[in-house]
Amino acid sequence: MTKPKITVIGSVNLDMVTSTERVPNQGETLTGQSFEMIPGGKGANQAVAAARLGADVHFIGRVGDDPFGEILLKNLTENGIHVDGVEPVTGEHSGIATIIVSDRDNRIIYTPGANNLVTPEYVEHFLPIIDQSDYVVLQLEIPMETVEYVTGYCYENGIKVILNPAPIQPLSETVQKQATYITPNESEVVGVNASTEQLIVTLGKDGVKYYQDGEERIVPAYTVEAVDTTGAGDTFNGALAVGLAKGWSLEKAIKYGNAAAALSVQKFGAQDGIPTVAEVEQFLQARGE
Repeated sequence: MTKPKITVIGSVNLDMVTSTERVPNQGETLTGQSFEMIPGGKGANQAVAAARLGADVHFIGRVGDDPFGEILLKNLTENGIHVDGVEPVTGEHSGIATIIVSDRDNRIIYTPGANNLVTPEYVEHFLPIIDQSDYVVLQLEIPMETVEYVTGYCYENGIKVILNPAPIQPLSETVQKQATYITPNESEVVGVNASTEQLIVTLGKDGVKYYQDGEERIVPAYTVEAVDTTGAGDTFNGALAVGLAKGWSLEKAIKYGNAAAALSVQKFGAQDGIPTVAEVEQFLQARGE
């Protein structure tokens, strides 16, 4: 069977995570308990999810000409993702998220770096990749002008788009009209005025809300013991894209996304928790689905 073709255009970051008993006060120095460097970024997470779930995935983004960029490119390649759309930026650093985690709190500083250079002019070089896509997946960790350019191009050329409006930013009416589906969570949906038929709203443990034939419908979440919810939304979006690209009904694709997300929260790490096709199929079969 031919694999569905998905192109993800978005961010790729290195998360630098320090664990500590508590977050330091202003001017205070503490000794941390552990440190990890973990590949992340909403775009990269969604690309990894789609690839592990059986899609033929191209990623369009940028890294810096630094050792972090080499780590990020290697991670994408090891997950079977085509990286011909990822070019290092001379003199720029890769996207970095500096994260301090304690039992009660966390602090995050995100420095976009090369992600800010995923411009319309850059993406234009890779239009042949976009042209062969069943679905294009976008988020908002790259310049908004690029999101607007890509959604407009895809709309004009009959290419379907999933827009995950995270982190929260104002969306133009044009972008909302041109995206095939928009996938906000409960907080992000406040700023979305798209047609209800385009909305797929993730509700965490309460499942996913969507609209069909003018009616609101809920696909329940699967009950699991959550260890780390980081990246669950990205896993859902990647899985949703795979299901829709296979031509499944919206309800079936959402169920598949819910199953993948349920598996992802049972392990630590946004990408470490992302399941494979076999794991999702086993999960669904165990529940008679």
